[in-house]
Amino acid sequence: MTNYLDFEKPLAEIEGKAEELRAMARTNDEMDIEDEARALDDKAHALLKDLYKKLTPWRKCQIARHPDRPHCKDYIDALFTEYTPLAGDRNFADDDAVMGGLARFDDTPVVVIGHEKGHDTESRLKRNFGMARPEGYRKAVRLMEMADKFGLPVITLVDTPGAYPGKGAEERGQSEAIARSTEKCLQIGVPLISVVIGEGGSGGAVAFATANRLAMLEHSVYSVISPEGCASILWKDAEKMREAAEALRLTAQELQTLGVADQVIPEPLGGAHRARQDTIRSVGHAIRAMLKDLSGTKPKKLIAQRRQKFLDIGSKGLAA
Repeated sequence: MTNYLDFEKPLAEIEGKAEELRAMARTNDEMDIEDEARALDDKAHALLKDLYKKLTPWRKCQIARHPDRPHCKDYIDALFTEYTPLAGDRNFADDDAVMGGLARFDDTPVVVIGHEKGHDTESRLKRNFGMARPEGYRKAVRLMEMADKFGLPVITLVDTPGAYPGKGAEERGQSEAIARSTEKCLQIGVPLISVVIGEGGSGGAVAFATANRLAMLEHSVYSVISPEGCASILWKDAEKMREAAEALRLTAQELQTLGVADQVIPEPLGGAHRARQDTIRSVGHAIRAMLKDLSGTKPKKLIAQRRQKFLDIGSKGLAA
């Protein structure tokens, strides 16, 4: 069953009528409704193209959060082989919001790390909706240190509303853990590639995305704060999230202009959730190209390039 976003309600009505006609035909062999159903399909396709032709930043936020988008586990299952998960921060506990371990990508040994949101109520609660606690970031630091020691490229998949702001997380040093993870990203002498596959929220995303190459899916977002949080602070009204989304310049296209994102990965018409396997393949092609581009680069040069990349952010596109 398709989950429709608010702005897709007219589309839901048309596609629902087409499906209703086909359901009636399945129970009555004498009914011939294929021409009528096909006409509705064509109308739905035209409306889908029109809806996605010029999306506002807020609508892109909604698409980035769509529950049916492929999540970290989907990408790991499809793109990596011999994935061996590694758990725990060797300090407090394991964090199910962060997946990570050893794997092979195109037979190349790598370390893969990512936020996992879950796909149903049970798994979303277990994964804390992709909001990592300090132990999640400390686990990521441990895995990046291992990658650096053994010369393994690091691939991170970013999809989080932000780090978990709960009392326990703050007591265990949430901000320090995020800072250490960001610092470790800047220190390792191996290729570090990051892909924003959904939401890139605040420092919780930066802690994984301080990379040599940052790619974003076409309808993903990456921002210092959520539009709702920004609106609550600036206007004391979370309902002004549309205005906040415009001001934050959080879309992949705008961030590429500013030099934050290096590449925008196209999504199928209607978003990643409408053609999950096609999206996963596109991300795989992008990772492959970025790894090839960085292959053979000396550790000192990788570190220097990564640092310079972040020093240069915002130096272009500010007048746009």
